[in-house]
Amino acid sequence: MTRDAAIEPVRRSFGWRWLAPLIFVFLWSGGFAVAKIGLRDATPMAFLAVRYALVILVLAVLLAIIRPPVPGDWRSYGHLAVTGFCIQVLYFGLSYLGFWLGASAGGLALIVCLQPILVGLLASGFVAETVNLKRWIGLFLGLSGAVIVILARSEVGMSSLPGILCAVGALAGITFGTLYEKRFGLEHHPVLANFVQYIVGLAVIGPLALLVETPVIHLTSSLALCFAYLVIGNSLIAVTLLLAMIRAGEASRVSALFFLVPPVAAAMAFFAIGEIMPPAAWLGMALAAIGVAVASRTGQRRGTG
Repeated sequence: MTRDAAIEPVRRSFGWRWLAPLIFVFLWSGGFAVAKIGLRDATPMAFLAVRYALVILVLAVLLAIIRPPVPGDWRSYGHLAVTGFCIQVLYFGLSYLGFWLGASAGGLALIVCLQPILVGLLASGFVAETVNLKRWIGLFLGLSGAVIVILARSEVGMSSLPGILCAVGALAGITFGTLYEKRFGLEHHPVLANFVQYIVGLAVIGPLALLVETPVIHLTSSLALCFAYLVIGNSLIAVTLLLAMIRAGEASRVSALFFLVPPVAAAMAFFAIGEIMPPAAWLGMALAAIGVAVASRTGQRRGTG
């Protein structure tokens, strides 16, 4: 049986077609508001370092219980490390650092949400995927909806060049990480993959916390709840779903889900911490949802390379 034949039932299942994307978007989007609450009691790099350390402890227990097959060569671990660096260090690390350096939440989100467009442009050369016209329409509808939400909330300003550079770096990280995982991460168990990737994240973010900031962690009940959500909901469940969906489907289709993140994050921030959601923002959410639906439902041709 070929690899494509083996994962075809996963592509067709209800869970991977509808339930997994919904859970991913909800958990990933909620992480923005929760992180914003948590950063009241911690500096950004220290916050990430503790988060990664807690994730590694949980994953170590899961590895001992599940005992998944391990790669037999160092090249496989190298592939996992590259994906981990792109997502855990570049995407999360630079996003948090960008906030610390003066980037607004909306401005950073506006730059990062270009990721599906970049994945669509690069997919044909990197993972032999050709994005058709209908999918491009869906991608641009999704981008338009996300931009409307951000503009409606009047948070697009970037107050510093370092903040802009961090946002661009985060965009590059999540884009390259998605494509790299699609091409090289198909044979690894998700628990093992996450374990290696978070070790890479902690190995870089931990020392970085000592270099770029004076680490501060105030142990409060609010911070504990934030860590619980980010460790279990965001770092374990959401990231595992993201990696699994990339492996089971096309990179550009999965990346289209990121257009829903700014609108859903804005709505969750409205309910969780009282951030204003103007009427136009709800229109943007609807447009983003339509765009993702179009991009997700249209077919895609595969190249032969």
